[in-house]
Amino acid sequence: MDYMTLKEVSQKWSVTPRQVNYLCAAGRIPGAVKMATIWLIPKTAEKPIDGRTKQGKEQKHE
Repeated sequence: MDYMTLKEVSQKWSVTPRQVNYLCAAGRIPGAVKMATIWLIPKTAEKPIDGRTKQGKEQKHE
């Protein structure tokens, strides 16, 4: 399986690397693994729904 780093994922999803780190630590990205101090995210992983927005809250309740 191919993996991407926090920086690569943050550019792909247009978010900060810190936000991706938070999502990994919270277990919201399936397949993300931590090797020593580096998070590895599968290339096929999709961006989780942002529950802070109105649209994200509506999608959560469906």
